[in-house]
Amino acid sequence: MKDINIEQFIATSDFKLKNVSTKIALGADEDKLEDELKKLSKKLGEWQDVLYAHSKYAVLICLQGMDTAGKDSLIREVFNQFNTRGVVVHSFKVPTNLELKHDFLWRHYIALPARGKFGIFNRTHYENVLVTRVHPEYVLGENLPNVNSLEDIDENFWDSRFEQIRNFEDHLSKNGTIIFKFFLNISKEEQRQRLLRRLNRSDKNWKFSPGDLKERQLWDDYMDCYEEAIQRTSTPNAPWYVIPSDNKDAARYIVAKVLWEELSKYTDVQEPELEAKILENLEDYKKQLQHPDA
Repeated sequence: MKDINIEQFIATSDFKLKNVSTKIALGADEDKLEDELKKLSKKLGEWQDVLYAHSKYAVLICLQGMDTAGKDSLIREVFNQFNTRGVVVHSFKVPTNLELKHDFLWRHYIALPARGKFGIFNRTHYENVLVTRVHPEYVLGENLPNVNSLEDIDENFWDSRFEQIRNFEDHLSKNGTIIFKFFLNISKEEQRQRLLRRLNRSDKNWKFSPGDLKERQLWDDYMDCYEEAIQRTSTPNAPWYVIPSDNKDAARYIVAKVLWEELSKYTDVQEPELEAKILENLEDYKKQLQHPDA
């Protein structure tokens, strides 16, 4: 199986979507990729147990991608070795009335993982510079001061929103949250094939909406918005990883490998030592518990 350097997937400020492929050859078949993913998932699950005991960091994983990019199945397969107490998944839909009464980051802030836990955002705060940029009329529903018409949603507005997102992530990072952002990069043709498969499967076609086809017509607009969002918000403390995702098995493996290699660098994440008094009496406690009536 081909060894990969995870740094090749990190987006820089000059990132261009046209220069990255949606496909990657790893020199492994589906069974091999699944086996390697299981090994990484097990390691990540064990590391999360230690993280929970250490309780000084949280891990936030942000997943973005066009419809059918494979976010749901990636979550299921990559994190299936985790203790359920240690990972919380949030899937952000259209903002509710309550959420619209707050700033656009509020609903994401209250869903952040506590220290010792993994939080997964299935769609993220980036919807606010992606969907809303393709459909700026949605911003009017936020009832913002000084935004009374589409003319008010200009480049200065988006510059400010990008700055707010960078500040948000910088604040999280400085307070112990390890941030990963993954863009699952699929081709338009692959999306067409996946939508067709979705329609042809009775257990999957409930996911289909005619709106999917309308959004598909705006593919180029979305790609432009993704490119700029990634360019402007990929930072050392919150990098974007652009994952070739036409092959779901390969994408899952790469995401797991990125997580494992980066999290392994946090060598200070260790199980806490027993208090001296408990350690001193450890053998006595064992003897007490050896009696059936203990």
